[in-house]
Amino acid sequence: MLVWWWRATDCFRVRMWWARTEFRRVAVYAWQWRTVMRLANLDARAKAREYLPRLRRTRSEGWRDRVRVRMVKGQAPEQWEARASGLAHSFRARSCRVRVIKPGTIELDLVHSDPLAQPVALPGLGQAVDLRRVPVGRTETGRPWRVRLLGNHVLTVGVTGAGKGSLLWSVVWALAPMVKAGSVRLVGVDPKGGMELGQVPEVFDRVVFEGGEAAVTLLEQTAADVRERAGSYRGVRRGWSPETGDPFTVLVVDELADLIAYQPDKRLRERAQGALQTIASQGRAPGLAVLGFVQDPRKEVVPFRHLFPTRVAMRLDEHTQVDMVLGDGVRARGATAHEIPEATPGVAWVKQDGQRDPVRARAFNVTDSNLVELRHFITGTAATVIPFPENTTHGGQAA
Repeated sequence: MLVWWWRATDCFRVRMWWARTEFRRVAVYAWQWRTVMRLANLDARAKAREYLPRLRRTRSEGWRDRVRVRMVKGQAPEQWEARASGLAHSFRARSCRVRVIKPGTIELDLVHSDPLAQPVALPGLGQAVDLRRVPVGRTETGRPWRVRLLGNHVLTVGVTGAGKGSLLWSVVWALAPMVKAGSVRLVGVDPKGGMELGQVPEVFDRVVFEGGEAAVTLLEQTAADVRERAGSYRGVRRGWSPETGDPFTVLVVDELADLIAYQPDKRLRERAQGALQTIASQGRAPGLAVLGFVQDPRKEVVPFRHLFPTRVAMRLDEHTQVDMVLGDGVRARGATAHEIPEATPGVAWVKQDGQRDPVRARAFNVTDSNLVELRHFITGTAATVIPFPENTTHGGQAA
């Protein structure tokens, strides 16, 4: 067997994958299928005849098993979603998710381990990226996690320490070559005094580190830019493209709630809401994307969250918040953002409008040294190496 593995690794892997899949289909699922279906009330009876969901095929991928099922006539995927926890325990899995393959056929994702448990390494600074597919991390299936910016807005929700900053800087990192070339312009508002965006202020064309008059003025200027650009395109083109010569603009708001919910000045709060709603509702076609970050997903905090086609749920406090962020019924389909461990910042559930099933992913791990590299890349200066003092005998801890 060792010789076979050494001489024909690909063939060996395919054969072993098939053997593992077949073993698990028989030993884990087939032998107890009837019993589990009965106890889970997923069978049906009519005229003294029993009808059972049909186990079609199994595909074992190590971290999960994909079990395809032909449902009984009259069943709906929601019935399986309601029993997902019981099915996971019955088949000794950590969780069970239900995906619709086609009418009458579903697939159970029975998850046994977490492929996103380890941080995802940040790639090197590259070339210009496709604004419809900006790489920001990796999905649990091993594929790149790509976020659409062109014609889109992204709302990210998560508690403190959930890793919202990792997604923010992953986007900025990917756009850095285009920012340096002038084809992308970043505008930022950080009401927390620059604790986040102030780490690399040089990457922003305009940035404000407070949530008062200056922040609202910047939002209103951006809204005016949207209207002006839309007016110049009217009758000429349907939307932004690189050929216009205008830079694609990304507005980054690190804490939306500080501007539109917690701002004590009612006049400023209303002005901020009006400007942001204008940008979110009218900005996609003229080439402006909003990256909004917030901790509290309630409607009264972000009343226009429906204007964000892409929504990202990082670690949340309560199970009820999952559907607030991702949409009704998404938690039942397996998006357990409230169960994301504290030890895995950057892990998120992602839902795009028009897409039934959410995707689980993890943003790149962006370190302080990466941000230093980003600053030097943008400014064109080399890093300065500061030697340790001669009397230093013990290492310290990074903040």
